[in-house]
Amino acid sequence: KDTDILAAFRVTPQPGVPPEEAGAAVAAESSTGTWTTVWTDGLTSLDRYKGRCYGIEPVPGEENQYIAYVAYPLDLFEEGSVTNMFTSIVGNVFGFKALRALRLEDLRIPPAYT
Repeated sequence: KDTDILAAFRVTPQPGVPPEEAGAAVAAESSTGTWTTVWTDGLTSLDRYKGRCYGIEPVPGEENQYIAYVAYPLDLFEEGSVTNMFTSIVGNVFGFKALRALRLEDLRIPPAYT
């Protein structure tokens, strides 16, 4: 959607992890995913807030590296808080065990995020 925040991550999955799974894991972990059950799980609809990996492309000339395209709904973030947005998108995913390496390559912020 034209109101989503769009991120492009360069991902290098661990051996045996398919690139689609790695992209989906980045989208989940940087939005609504967690490794433990939390009491708020029953309070909200995850579909409204979760990040979605909408594309995976191999990086030309690089073995086992992919660009994972992730869309985040604006409702996920505190309105107008760039700090909150960056913390959510990049603050928790770089030590993720499904990946050997992860780098944020591009971030598109729609005008609707004020």
